Amino acid sequence: MVRTGRATGPTLAVVARAAGVSVPTASKVVNGREDVAPETRRRVTEALDRLGYVRRPRFETSAPPGLVDVVVHSLQSSWSGALLHGAERAASDAGLEVVVSAGPTRTGGGRPGHGWLDKLTARGSSGVLFHLAELTAAQQARLDGHGIPFVMIDPVVEPPEGVVSVGAANWQGGLLATDHLLALGHERVAVIGGHRRRTCGSDRIAGYRSALASAGLRYRPEYVRHGGFHERGGHRRMLELLDLPEPPTAVFACSDRMALGVYQALAERRLRVPDDISVVGFDDLPESRWAGPALTTVRQPLSEMAATALRLLVRMMAGDRPEGTRTELSTRLVERSSTAPVPATSPSPR
Repeated sequence: MVRTGRATGPTLAVVARAAGVSVPTASKVVNGREDVAPETRRRVTEALDRLGYVRRPRFETSAPPGLVDVVVHSLQSSWSGALLHGAERAASDAGLEVVVSAGPTRTGGGRPGHGWLDKLTARGSSGVLFHLAELTAAQQARLDGHGIPFVMIDPVVEPPEGVVSVGAANWQGGLLATDHLLALGHERVAVIGGHRRRTCGSDRIAGYRSALASAGLRYRPEYVRHGGFHERGGHRRMLELLDLPEPPTAVFACSDRMALGVYQALAERRLRVPDDISVVGFDDLPESRWAGPALTTVRQPLSEMAATALRLLVRMMAGDRPEGTRTELSTRLVERSSTAPVPATSPSPR
């Protein structure tokens, strides 16, 4: 493995401050970008020469540097496992090696801590993939200051302007899941979303609402719950839905893990899937195939998302800049055994 050395001179942030420009602008000059005003380019170039800034070598995509970091939410979930599989496969194709950082290196709220950033800059990583990480402006500036490009995978919230990200077509997935249930004759369709502030969850609910509107069905706020993307939340919210005066006949859970919690709640109430209530998940994790019954779900292309992000990162490490900052990969419905036509009698509240 070939590792790139880290310059010991001033950082790009120091150069930018001396030139009176932002770090991204200084980075454009260093990387030979043309979208910089001549006077600005002159000031940055003079600051680079005066301070003795050592430019990082620009790599061709056919000969990339040797090490990238991948920061994941947790190593214990099959969700992250699928992402790592895609990232490692693409890294191998590009001649890269990967260093993985997981939950213990992060502070609350999904933000990498300063200790992690210190380690990253010290070991000479040439790029970073973030999965479900929300960077502060200061942390982003620090990465920019060291000239380390990064790509976000399925960001928690809308990333700052100019940040490159890769995700799934979540709105499309919510629409597909709901349309499937409506086509089976269900009109009382509930949705259990994830965290309220996460973009992916809100987009899936927006797809759900669009499907209802297209079918001429009214939106019922009591049918919308939030379960935090985990089994416990899916279980609790399903029990709440069953206690409504008019319970739903079908549920779209915005993650497979929440759908498994829905299964548990229905079993506790002695209701059968799909005879009494149909259930659709989201993700297509391995667990969805082995659930009883096998879960109908929306496939999120997790491995492909990570592989796409890695390839974009390699381009950025070579000094290239993607034309767009957001790449979305299509989702698709995977029909299994957890959905059926609306039952003749609806579930009764307990």
